Amino acid sequence: MWRKWLGTAKQDSVNLSLVEQVKQKPMPQHIAIIMDGNGRWAKKRGMMRSFGHRAGADRLRSIVRTAAELGVSVLTTYAFSTENWKRPAQEVDFLMKLFWEYLDNNIEEMHQNQVKVRFIGKTEELSPALYEKMMAAEKKTANNTGLVLNLAVNYGGRAEIVSAVQKIAQEVKEGTLSVEDITEEALSDRMYTAGLPDPDLLIRPSGDLRISNFLLWQLAYAEFWFTGINWPDFTSEVLLEAILEYQKRDRRFGGLKNK
Repeated sequence: MWRKWLGTAKQDSVNLSLVEQVKQKPMPQHIAIIMDGNGRWAKKRGMMRSFGHRAGADRLRSIVRTAAELGVSVLTTYAFSTENWKRPAQEVDFLMKLFWEYLDNNIEEMHQNQVKVRFIGKTEELSPALYEKMMAAEKKTANNTGLVLNLAVNYGGRAEIVSAVQKIAQEVKEGTLSVEDITEEALSDRMYTAGLPDPDLLIRPSGDLRISNFLLWQLAYAEFWFTGINWPDFTSEVLLEAILEYQKRDRRFGGLKNK
């Protein structure tokens, strides 16, 4: 079980005083992470990019554990974008095998710890075997009541918005939705993340200062936190530091600053 993981695990050298500081203030309900920098991490070490991707998958395992123990409700991670198909075929093939391997190695542990696994994106465009495996993981964990883990695979923010608009247009055409009923809530209800709170905090490692077509609709009022650390080196302690920084910010949502 993970309940005492932060207090016992040594691989991330977690500063327990940081844990206590974080737990004293409201936790972000939904954290989104762009898992960037795997290739750069490998290049710095004279390794092939595949080593970086594998190290990144290992890092995700520890961050899921930490988020679950801290009481985060939703963790959404950007694993493979619709633009990533432009990468060399060998690298794409490796990533698809890595998704398969990640589920094989982690789904049972996540299930035992009440993590609900969901995939967002055009997953139906993946290989039938991988798609079926992803759907099986969703079905297995569907009734779990802990952390919701959204894995964005073959995902693009613009494509998601287009898909939502198409659903609304079809419903208007069929007469099941009126034009007057097209609201922000109606659009949100047709996004991949329907039924979940929007992200409170977006984290991007690796030094790039952009959101790369990720959750364009949902990130409207999220707090952004960037770091130059590459994803394989993004420890649980770094996550705690990001949350602490988030907790210092005054979220006004268009209103006036609190006095």
